[in-house]
Amino acid sequence: MSQQPIRLDQYTQEAYLDYAMYVILDRALPHIADGLKPVQRRIIYAMSELGLKAGSKYKKSARTIGDVIGKFHPHGDSACYEAMVLMAQDFSYRYPIIDGHGNWGSVDDPKSFAAMRYTESKLTRYAELLLSELSQGTVSWQPNFDGTLNEPISLPARIPNILLNGASGIAVGMATDIPPHNIKEVCNALIQLIKHPQTSLEKICELIKAPDFPTGADIITSPQDIEKIYKTGQGQIKQRGNYFIEDKCIVFDKLPFQASSSKVVKQIADNMVAKKLPGIVDVRDESDHEHLVRVVVELRSVAKYKDQTLNALFALTDIERSMRVNFNMIGMNQKPATKDIRTILSEWLVFRKETVTRKLRFQLDKISHRLEVLNGLLLVFIHIDEIIRIIRKHDNPKLALIERFDLSEIQAEAILEMKLRQLANLEYIALEKEKNELEEKKKELEVLLSDQKAFDQFLIKDIKDVSKNYGDDRRCQLVTVTDTPVVSFQPTVPKYPVTIVISEKGWIRSFKSTEVDIKKLTYRPGDKQSIVCHAQSTDTCALFTLDGRVYNLLAHQLPGSRGYGEPISKFVDISADIVSVLTLSRDSHYLLACTGGYGFISIGKSLQVSQRAGKSLFTLKENEKILPISQINPESELVIISQQGRMLTIKTDSVNLLPKGRGVKLIALKKGDFESGYDALSHISSIAEGESAELFSGQRKLHLDENRIEPTRGARGSRGKVLPQGFRQVTRINKSVELDD
Repeated sequence: MSQQPIRLDQYTQEAYLDYAMYVILDRALPHIADGLKPVQRRIIYAMSELGLKAGSKYKKSARTIGDVIGKFHPHGDSACYEAMVLMAQDFSYRYPIIDGHGNWGSVDDPKSFAAMRYTESKLTRYAELLLSELSQGTVSWQPNFDGTLNEPISLPARIPNILLNGASGIAVGMATDIPPHNIKEVCNALIQLIKHPQTSLEKICELIKAPDFPTGADIITSPQDIEKIYKTGQGQIKQRGNYFIEDKCIVFDKLPFQASSSKVVKQIADNMVAKKLPGIVDVRDESDHEHLVRVVVELRSVAKYKDQTLNALFALTDIERSMRVNFNMIGMNQKPATKDIRTILSEWLVFRKETVTRKLRFQLDKISHRLEVLNGLLLVFIHIDEIIRIIRKHDNPKLALIERFDLSEIQAEAILEMKLRQLANLEYIALEKEKNELEEKKKELEVLLSDQKAFDQFLIKDIKDVSKNYGDDRRCQLVTVTDTPVVSFQPTVPKYPVTIVISEKGWIRSFKSTEVDIKKLTYRPGDKQSIVCHAQSTDTCALFTLDGRVYNLLAHQLPGSRGYGEPISKFVDISADIVSVLTLSRDSHYLLACTGGYGFISIGKSLQVSQRAGKSLFTLKENEKILPISQINPESELVIISQQGRMLTIKTDSVNLLPKGRGVKLIALKKGDFESGYDALSHISSIAEGESAELFSGQRKLHLDENRIEPTRGARGSRGKVLPQGFRQVTRINKSVELDD
């Protein structure tokens, strides 16, 4: 057989696409029908085949996993067992599907479960909602991986498990994060949709108020935001831990979903060391078997520090956290999609109606078959002598019976297999009674299959039974919270003036301003002073680099005066030379400009960043660099000077106020002059009313008074006026004292 060559790029593209679709459809995303991924479905089916129902004895988990990977899911046993563990953890699943016996992990450490050779398991009562109709012709089947067995394509779920237990997973190019919900609320919404198919999403949101996580804790996301999440299928749900006051302590007994009490304690301890929680004396994790979550925060004074401490804890720790929501799933069309909650319920109802219809038809066919057999058996009592004679005389009694009494093969076979003891009168009465009951049942099934209203009532009754027998109260309460006061994350340290010194090679140190003489400082061999910044010990300092990035440092955390300091790389992941260091004020204005002639003004709060890597602030083009940054008065004027000695003065309010970007053209440079290196924006300074400035060209000085500035005033983006001869190579601009009247 000849092989056709194929381009390598075409082969890799097709191979990766096949892999991606496999991961999406057969590994990572749940199906809307039963809310399960393939591995979960196979575990549940394998356990049902092993007879591990809720009322049976526990069996070693290793036995179950062996069956799963040997018969249906030929993948790693550890990954398969982890999927099994997740379905058994009552703090991970709102309605656990597996009943585990042994160590199945804890809220504090879900991965601390014992090996599968030690644990035992069986299905929970809830699993009946997924399996009870499996043998009633309700689902389609497919061959397993080696074609020796069949497995269900999906389980005939009587409830939308996709919403009740939720799901999370990462596929190729997409992910899913479906939160769990309360069974009573979901059932009420289903009933509403059956009765009124045109029910609006707003009405659905009145019935399903919010997700309901297994670990409890309050949901503080507003109803409006929750409705938006249910409408778009995406968003974030914010949870906050429950607490009560005990003596001088705040005790947290419920934490948000997937929050760890040990991690929370460590977060609190770290912030205590950083002196961000001054009201806390001690923190203890007293969680045990009796109290699954008990984090005790001891205060100096409840009356004085309670509110301040709570607000800080909510802001700094996992006691308050957000969970991502993404209703991404495999739909009934076998395609992945992000759906709104109304679509999910409506689409699941289509699946459920199809499942129930298949079940009713299966029961109808079974009853019809049994009635056919019963009619044949009852014929025996009427023509018993003749039937006995035919059986005794004919070589092929089956064919003879069919011809004589116009029977079907099924009826003839049933008559021939009939035992002599069934010829008693009591047996005749029992058969007659069974026939009458089955005929009544058949009529009921035919009505359900032909009458849409009766069919809907049947569905509603089944959903109500599920809600009554399996439902429980909501664990997560919806709480409306007022806007939390802005928490100051600055440590409680004494306030005093400091001087920050940065060397050319990137070493940083700070001194109390009263204890340092800058001129007498020493540096490492080959290094020297680069930047000096005066600040307060409580200030946040912003470092601006030539590549347009900004970094933040807390003044009190900088190394002291011993030695040569420490490298800046210990505090931030800096990527270019530093051009400016300023103290930040949230509401102050800062001027940013580049050598290409563009710039903008930014507010201090836009320059705040918590990441070590900083953030990109100024969008630079090739060969452009940031000029030194300065704090300005928004009522001032800007004096702009180019490399070729042109000066332009503009109003500050003509420059855009931006959080980041490139800004607007400040001064025009001739086309090609910047690219060739002939011209560039070289200096920029603000001059407020009552101020003047001095322009230096080497040792020469030019006083910029009103008479000098007036001719240079112009529109932003113009070229400006040429400076006097001898002052066109500007080296610096210094602001001077107030002008005399």
